[in-house]
Amino acid sequence: MSLNAALNARTLFFLTLPPLMWAGNAVVGRLMVGHMPPVLTNALRWMLVAVLLAPWAWHVLRQREALSRRAWYLAIIGALGVGNYNALQYLALQTSSPLNVTLIGASMPMWMMLVGVIGFGQRVTGRQLGGAVLSCAGVVLVMSQGSLSQLLHVRLVPGDLLMLLAALSWSVYSWLLVRKPASMNGEPGWNWVEFLWLQVLFGVLWATACAGVESAFIGADHAWPVDAHAWAVVAAGLVFIAVGPSILAYWGWGQGVRAVGPTVAAFFSNLTPVFAAVWAWALLGTAPQWYHPCALLLIGAGIALSAVRSANVPGSKAST
Repeated sequence: MSLNAALNARTLFFLTLPPLMWAGNAVVGRLMVGHMPPVLTNALRWMLVAVLLAPWAWHVLRQREALSRRAWYLAIIGALGVGNYNALQYLALQTSSPLNVTLIGASMPMWMMLVGVIGFGQRVTGRQLGGAVLSCAGVVLVMSQGSLSQLLHVRLVPGDLLMLLAALSWSVYSWLLVRKPASMNGEPGWNWVEFLWLQVLFGVLWATACAGVESAFIGADHAWPVDAHAWAVVAAGLVFIAVGPSILAYWGWGQGVRAVGPTVAAFFSNLTPVFAAVWAWALLGTAPQWYHPCALLLIGAGIALSAVRSANVPGSKAST
């Protein structure tokens, strides 16, 4: 079966949902700068997710033998996908501009390819490289606002390195979702809620420890909400990032990656800046510009080009 067939309407929905939610996460995360320490924001976010999913997944804690056998794998993906990636992104937003952060995020397909080649023996095709160029060009067009001078004035800051580490962390996490160790085979088989909840539990341990370090060393430098309105904004923001960018996005990403593999899925992440423009229009009244639909066409072309692969290409479709 060609990978084109895997990109059906259902898979397109799963892969489009995460960047839509991540775009909202970037907007809300930026709005919360100065109101809540970034690493603590990440820890509180995932604690809330753990509470929300517990009624449908807590029973897996009874499966002690399976948990013991799979604990190291769950700890690794929990740290990479829950503990590291989001904390690094929120930290990056403290010192880096949205332009820089999104441009670095546009390197995700390249990182996904590199991790696949080095760590998992994945072969990269010329179409994938061409798709990466087209997709990244679309992101650059959005973030430069169609102006070369805007792009030339980009300056690197410490937050850019943090976002680079975040992209690498997410790439390794995504590959580990489809290249699971032998201990994950067989019974008990966990559904997506149970599997995500266990990732969250392990990730919360890491996120909480990091929040403790943040509080001990730099917590005093961060502002906190000063009135009821500010607390209401923070609470609403936490609920949104717990439900949308966490539960819905991780569900969609896991389903999509299993259908088409991490490399192709990575191209969909470049839809994030386009969706960010939609969020800004809806929440801030900022109308889309001419370069937004142009960028969408470039990103779409990159996705289409990268997905035209036959079944005889190793890793063209992730195993479930």
